[in-house]
Amino acid sequence: MKRSGSADLPLHGGSVPPWLAQRMTRLGTAIAENVIHHYGRSAFLSKLSDPFWFQAFGTVMGMDWHSSGITTSVLGALKRGLNPRSDELGLFVCGGRGRHSRKTPQELWQYAEKTGLNGDSLVRSSRLTARVDNNAIQDGFQLYLHGFVVTTDGEWIVVQQGMNADSAVARRYHWHSASVRGFTSEPHTAIVGEHQGTILNLVDPQAKAAQAAILETTREQPDKNIDTIRRLVLPAHHEVRASNVDLKRLGAVLAVAHEREFSDFASLLLLEKLGPRTLQSLALVAEVVHGAPARFSDPARFSFAHGGKDGHPFPVPLQTYDETISFMRRSLDSAKVGHAEKVDGMHRLDRFARLVENIGRPQADFEGAVAHERDISPSLDGRMVGSASRKASPKSPSQLSLF
Repeated sequence: MKRSGSADLPLHGGSVPPWLAQRMTRLGTAIAENVIHHYGRSAFLSKLSDPFWFQAFGTVMGMDWHSSGITTSVLGALKRGLNPRSDELGLFVCGGRGRHSRKTPQELWQYAEKTGLNGDSLVRSSRLTARVDNNAIQDGFQLYLHGFVVTTDGEWIVVQQGMNADSAVARRYHWHSASVRGFTSEPHTAIVGEHQGTILNLVDPQAKAAQAAILETTREQPDKNIDTIRRLVLPAHHEVRASNVDLKRLGAVLAVAHEREFSDFASLLLLEKLGPRTLQSLALVAEVVHGAPARFSDPARFSFAHGGKDGHPFPVPLQTYDETISFMRRSLDSAKVGHAEKVDGMHRLDRFARLVENIGRPQADFEGAVAHERDISPSLDGRMVGSASRKASPKSPSQLSLF
């Protein structure tokens, strides 16, 4: 198996309110369906295993742009939205935070029994990834969240998160199985990751190959190991700043949505007349669905789709959020009955936004864009919770004792 990246995130206090959690479930499910429809389940897992894409995914759904809570909320939204349709979509989400993480083996065995996969192999992989990140890599972070997403083909990803109570920072780890097909009876036989401490608990007799692979890693040059993963480190400040955003790319999205010469054509691509604010959100959602990995180096940009629950860069516009969900649901439902024009329109919209980006449009006026969004927030039923200045209390969450 391959460790595909990590992300360091400031801790945020509070919880996701029901009005946002319900919408995250609906939008997250629609985005997942779009990716699966166009590119397949394997591509969706590949995206989830990218720490930058995962952050953009949570941000476009209205979570605080760099919050540690993105991990819990995204996995929870996918679990609620995808699992009831696991037979149709061919994938299943296990685990979660705290007590939910300890249910991962049971959930994997149940899914394996249903699908004919090798439950022991999946559980062993789940435990190995947790042991490596919690024990073999002694970086001061104790795991408290473990999510495992598996397909009917046996391909899987792991997203897990630990906390350092001293620094009040959370670290998220991403893993992706190396085999796309045929992982139904044997575990993967190698683990690749940064060596940052002594291997303590990889002592399972069935983990000899993993032990050998990690020991081999320690003999290599550190730079070689570091280059094999993608690492996202987000700043401590809560507000979204111009320096956190690729202003050229944001400028293209705003132009497509708000300039008449582009917005009329964008609506035509989607085969539906939509207001500029909904076009803006759909253009960013379309990029999450269709964008290449290099497009997600600035996850904060995707907060211009639906804001953030902490009010940064602006409150969550519920009217726009619901219109985005409604359009995506109609598009997916049409595709199911053989009319894929609208769902394909998201792909055309993404390509059009990139074209506008490449024809020399000016960079976005960041302060002006934020001010505009805050001005129109009341008319779009903008909503936020908590205080952006409140500092998270570094409480010690329950650890993954099972692993």
